[in-house]
Amino acid sequence: MDAGSWDQRYAATELVWSGSANQFVAGELASLRAGQALDLAAGEGRNALWLAERGWRVTAVDFSRVGLDKGRRLAEQRRLAVDWVCADVLTFDAGGDAFDLVLLAYLQLAVDERRTAVRRAFTCLRPGGTFLLVAHDSTNLTEGTGGPSDPSVLFTAEEVLGDLDGERFEVQRAERVPRVVQPEEAHRGAPARTAYDALVRLVRT
Repeated sequence: MDAGSWDQRYAATELVWSGSANQFVAGELASLRAGQALDLAAGEGRNALWLAERGWRVTAVDFSRVGLDKGRRLAEQRRLAVDWVCADVLTFDAGGDAFDLVLLAYLQLAVDERRTAVRRAFTCLRPGGTFLLVAHDSTNLTEGTGGPSDPSVLFTAEEVLGDLDGERFEVQRAERVPRVVQPEEAHRGAPARTAYDALVRLVRT
């Protein structure tokens, strides 16, 4: 989907995503000391806002101005300072290794664009900084629930590590993780289902 399509999707409803941080973002980053964070493909800003609440100085980047405007309004309501930047993650220039944390959450791209996004994101980190990626795993298409139906934009943690071949990092986690998906309001009473995500957490060395 291009920026215009995402603008339309974000404009069609109050919030496309939950207002709370992704469970893996919260679980992996809650104990980190706050610093300078970059949230790429931030959407409506739920993870950026969660980080800002915990003292991080956050730059949130997305190519959907409508999504960013929704995040900006939420930040104003909560009296949080976030730098909202409308830009494509494939071309965004952070100006060097300026960040203690770089987050890529559910950015699903075909292989060449994914490799570009992952490598550009990683180079935004200072040495010692944390890189966290969470995305729908390739196996989710046949074994899980929800997520993209196009296999070309699905991938594994191992493929993300391959995208960073030649870079120096310590792997803290690189694996498939299950995520319980509760039924929507209209389907209360239906059993919860399991989705499968790729989770990669690295420290740049």
